[in-house]
This record gives sequence, C-alpha cells and structure tokens, in this order.
Amino acid sequence: YKRCVMKKLVLICLFGVVSLMAADGAVLYKKCAVCHGANGDKVPPGSKATSTVNTLSKDKIVADLKGYKAKTLNQFGAGPLMYAQAANLSEEDMIALADYIVTLKK
Repeated sequence: YKRCVMKKLVLICLFGVVSLMAADGAVLYKKCAVCHGANGDKVPPGSKATSTVNTLSKDKIVADLKGYKAKTLNQFGAGPLMYAQAANLSEEDMIALADYIVTLKK
C-alpha cells in the first residue's frame, strides 16, 4: 500500500513540475513585441510585410516559426533576424506563442 501511495505522489509531483515548466505565450511574446508591437499590430522595422502577426492563423504562425528555426523561410527580408529569434524555441514554445498571438486579433 505504501509503495502505491508513493508512486502516486511521485506522479503528482512530476505532473506539477511539468505544468509549471509549460511555455507561457504571453511571457515569450515580450521578446517579439519589440518589433511586432504589444498587440502584434506593427510591421517590424525594415520588413516588407504587408500584414501583421495578429492577423495570422495559429497554424501559419507555428509553420512560420518552424521555418525560421530550420532556416528554410525568409519572408519579407526578415529571415536573418527571425532565425536568431526562433533558434531556441521548442515546438511547445511555438504553439504557446501562436495561442497567445491569436488572442491579439482585433
């Protein structure tokens, strides 16, 4: 019985730690806001983009971030800057960012 209780406690603790480590899109976006604006409604300086990130779908945001991380995407002349920004993002981070950015839509 004690062993079963201990296993359950260990699992509960592990799930608690994992949820604490989950990516927070709002926190991650603070870095993005420097160029994209607090509400995702700015075209980054020097970019040839005609739309803003807050107009994109979640799937498009995630796909773009993956492309930048893989250095296979260079939209609007933003490749080199975005390669550096996406380099350390995990897939979980990308999804959290996309989930947050779509809430910025006006």
